[in-house]
Amino acid sequence: MSDIFDQVPFAAEFADNPEPRCPCILLLDTSASMFGNPVQELNNGLIAFKDELMADLMASKRVEVAIVSFGPVRTVTDFISPESFIPPQLAAGGDTPMGEAIERAISMLDERKNVYKQNGVSYYRPWLFLVTDGAPTDLWANAANRIQLGEQSKSFLFFAIGVEGCNLEVMQRLSLRQPIKLKGLRFRDMFSWLSSSLSSVSRSSVGDPVPLENPVTPAGWGMVD
Repeated sequence: MSDIFDQVPFAAEFADNPEPRCPCILLLDTSASMFGNPVQELNNGLIAFKDELMADLMASKRVEVAIVSFGPVRTVTDFISPESFIPPQLAAGGDTPMGEAIERAISMLDERKNVYKQNGVSYYRPWLFLVTDGAPTDLWANAANRIQLGEQSKSFLFFAIGVEGCNLEVMQRLSLRQPIKLKGLRFRDMFSWLSSSLSSVSRSSVGDPVPLENPVTPAGWGMVD
């Protein structure tokens, strides 16, 4: 009986809004090295992220946001609509257990996709969006393997963004696509690009390729080494 009742909130949620879903998990580094301006600018970027998603009617219905922070690993926000999303005030401290955070996020995606399937809701390929200024302080080889398998099976898209001080060599081993290094602390510009990209995806048909704006142009927020 408990399994039936556990599904009631999900069924009501999708009955109210049967639109296909575009899930995105933000994997955010909140280790001690992010203390001060970096974590504050990250928090400001999250506020802008919500505002821009809410400004797009289709994105506000179709995008779902979740946040996993690490330093230590914590599920800050489970999957939620932009309307209900409350940008958190993240605080910096601790190590950088990136491997554990990535594995938790992938497991969360698997669980959420099962919920979509159980309720007959279609979904776009999920996004995993990693932002870090360091290197893993835990074992991360299995996380890298799960990323490779997930990308190869088209289970999700994985993006790696490095803040000043990040270990790009590790990020290149994690990500199939080229990691992008953030220019300064331009988190708001980064989140503006992310919200615009998710909005473009949400306006497309499920399964269709969507061209994304290049963030590493001279005026863009990112660069590659």
